[in-house]
Amino acid sequence: MKSLRVLQIVPSLSLVYGGPSQMVLGLSKSLAAQAIDVTILTTDANGDTGQTPLDVPLDRAVLQDGYQIRYFHCSPFRRYKFSSLLLNWLVDHAHEYDIAHIHALFSPVSSAAAAIARWKKLPYILRPLGTLDPADLQKKKQLKRLYAALIERPNLAGAAAVHFTSDQEAKISERFGTVTRDVVLPLGVEPPNIAEPIQKHQIRSQLGLPLDQPLVLFMSRIDPKKGLDLLLPALEQLLAEGVEFHFVLAGANPQDPNYENQIRAQVQASPLAHCTTMTGFVTGSAKAQLLQAADLFVLPSYYENFGIAVAEAMAVGVPVIVSDQVHIWQEIAQAEAGWICTCEVDFLVQQLRFALADPANRIERGIKAQTHALTHYSWQAIGQQMIQVYKSVLDRSQCPR
Repeated sequence: MKSLRVLQIVPSLSLVYGGPSQMVLGLSKSLAAQAIDVTILTTDANGDTGQTPLDVPLDRAVLQDGYQIRYFHCSPFRRYKFSSLLLNWLVDHAHEYDIAHIHALFSPVSSAAAAIARWKKLPYILRPLGTLDPADLQKKKQLKRLYAALIERPNLAGAAAVHFTSDQEAKISERFGTVTRDVVLPLGVEPPNIAEPIQKHQIRSQLGLPLDQPLVLFMSRIDPKKGLDLLLPALEQLLAEGVEFHFVLAGANPQDPNYENQIRAQVQASPLAHCTTMTGFVTGSAKAQLLQAADLFVLPSYYENFGIAVAEAMAVGVPVIVSDQVHIWQEIAQAEAGWICTCEVDFLVQQLRFALADPANRIERGIKAQTHALTHYSWQAIGQQMIQVYKSVLDRSQCPR
């Protein structure tokens, strides 16, 4: 039986742009492990505030974890992660593939790729990455409305399916008057590869963190949408009440260094300064260690179509506090894997107070969080389901392949 040939198209794989783009790698690895022929098309974009492009081989197959990646130089519009070279390659090679999975809307290279797929009669699935959330559409509202009317509306109408990562994302997302076939499949996580169990106090000793206080972890991009304007005053209020904890702020924002510096300065000038560790961006073993060391993970975002960092924390047994705008909050609530708050300081304070006051409850919810994550956010299971989606799309497609 001929292997299914799948194109994954994403504007960039750089860590600068956060986890949603990186998840294409996990999906591709899972698909490849199940005998799917996967090629990722992407650019060498690495931020639009002066960073140098990714140091990668260009316009040739790079083999990785059973699939291949083709990077193309951003040209002529580097800031917008656009590559005419990528699009030219797609025009020439679209007929070699069965289906395309296109990640990100309102990104010129993804938008153009969808138009080329229609022209070449290549069925495609769109993953919006939260860009159809009404809150996200408020940014550059007039420009996005025009872009949607001229470009994304036809792309949505022509898509074989739209891939949402939670029921709530699908429910609230704008379709600009089109009727779409929606597929809801979460993103996956890969738990840290731990050769043997390591005690929290061992990790904390290695990292220079207190051993005798609950460790509250924020690990995400330092961005206004992440709710730090709620979290910092909530933690300050708890300190004023005499609640003991140590706060770890892990993250950065090369795209908006001014906001990152503002948050850092705010912490340093506040009562939190003496009980906060700011690590900057972390990845690999440093990231795994912080997750294992944490007692509580907090992400009070104003909108979040999935929340990859939340799922990663759950996968290592850390209970979470999230806002009801993190779109997997209902699953977390049903699994009793953490606590849910609204985007209000007082409610966040209340949930933090509950969590920090009850170590036994934290441990119990952490166990439930891990069980839920490993059951529902396993890349193997998600890959299997995605293959069925691809096959269903092709069965329904009237395009001769």
